Amino acid sequence: MFREFHHSRLAVHPGGTKMYRDLRRQYWWSGMKRDVALFVSRCLTCQQVKAEHQRPAGLLQPLPVAEWKWEHVMMDFVSGFPLSPKKHDAVWVVVDRLTKSTHFIPIYMTDSLDKLSRLYI
Repeated sequence: MFREFHHSRLAVHPGGTKMYRDLRRQYWWSGMKRDVALFVSRCLTCQQVKAEHQRPAGLLQPLPVAEWKWEHVMMDFVSGFPLSPKKHDAVWVVVDRLTKSTHFIPIYMTDSLDKLSRLYI
């Protein structure tokens, strides 16, 4: 029963308090809160993702400003569009960080790294 309330897709590893409240709606027994807390404390996934076990993010650091156009670029792939007339199923977005000039290159999600490098050059 604990597994169902804790590991199911709908539960998504609730903490001890939430799991206790959810269980209490349908069940109750003496020492229930203690049993729930013990079960959650033994869940490896919960222990690994607890906030106190995460490293602090630190301060954001600014990116250096480029001195020349196209010296620093940002790239991303965008997919999920309807197919183009030439059956392209994605767009490769290349942005110059200095000028914000942008190129939108139609590609196929199956394009190899070699083909993408030739397109870029």
